[in-house]
Amino acid sequence: MSYIKPPFRHPELPINEVGYSKKDYEGVISTLCAGCGHDSISGAIVQACYEMSVEPHRVAKLSGIGCSSKTPAYFLNNSHGFNSVHGRMPSVATGANLANRDLLYLGVSGDGDSASIGMGQFVHVIRRNLNMTYIVMNNGCYGLTKGQDSATADEGSLSKGGSTNLFEGIDLAGLAMELGASFVGRSFSGDKNQLIPLIKAAMSHKGFAFLDVISPCVTFNNNVGSTKSYDYVRDHVETLAMVDFVPKEKEIVVNYEEGDSKSVQLHDGSHLKLHKLASGWDPTDLIASTERLHEARNRDEILTGLIYIKPNSTDLHHVIKTIKQPLNTLTEKELMPGLEALELINKDHR
Repeated sequence: MSYIKPPFRHPELPINEVGYSKKDYEGVISTLCAGCGHDSISGAIVQACYEMSVEPHRVAKLSGIGCSSKTPAYFLNNSHGFNSVHGRMPSVATGANLANRDLLYLGVSGDGDSASIGMGQFVHVIRRNLNMTYIVMNNGCYGLTKGQDSATADEGSLSKGGSTNLFEGIDLAGLAMELGASFVGRSFSGDKNQLIPLIKAAMSHKGFAFLDVISPCVTFNNNVGSTKSYDYVRDHVETLAMVDFVPKEKEIVVNYEEGDSKSVQLHDGSHLKLHKLASGWDPTDLIASTERLHEARNRDEILTGLIYIKPNSTDLHHVIKTIKQPLNTLTEKELMPGLEALELINKDHR
């Protein structure tokens, strides 16, 4: 059985600024369960990259192990890709990014891949502020091993089998903020109007951009009593802001009254425009954003939108002062400059 999509395409499909149609950003046919939230996230990535006119060969997509980590096969078929071992995607992303800083790095993970076996790797990739977009498809269960509760399952939530989760869930968005992530957002797989602009903004941000996307598992965690089900999320969503991504080529126009909107400029000149719904909320205020996140958790709300952003973020290459030329293009001449250069280096350390 083949899961490859047929090559036929309508000759009049619209194309973007770099000459690609939306079909050029797709992958093979998904083998996930029908209705899986992960497929909606894959579709949002396809739409975001198409609208941003990203050249597929400029993207490196990476993943670990799990239902979520299968999804890179379903989008950006003409991009670079690496499916690593369980929980180790951040290390591979770090090595690839250090070798070639010119690519756009998109990491896809799950709540098991990042919040359990990969927690140590997740912590350090945030700490280093690696220039990448890191998406966690969060369904609160282990879909590949019959639906056991994951580390992000909320205390008191019910599994499909009727058992109650006894342990406090890990809030990955809150953890990312605590560790110094320079861009933190949360969304719902069923809300593409919010998710697509957030993906665009994350991919335009310089530094580590984290998106926690609630993605219901229709097979094992979409039952009554689950806090990651479609019905529960829709009933408990608290949206911080209406989000609009404005490319740098377009004029910035704000029609809202003063105090009701905020435009955040990203490092490439594009803007993330926010129309506030939550009173007194400023996404550039780390302390206020952290308090708002805890407040929502105490109210059993699922806070979505751009939670925090550090506009003047710097990435790992800036911190460790690497050269602008990708390291994987350096020749023996640059790497072995000779005894005279070595003597100057040693002199600086004496």
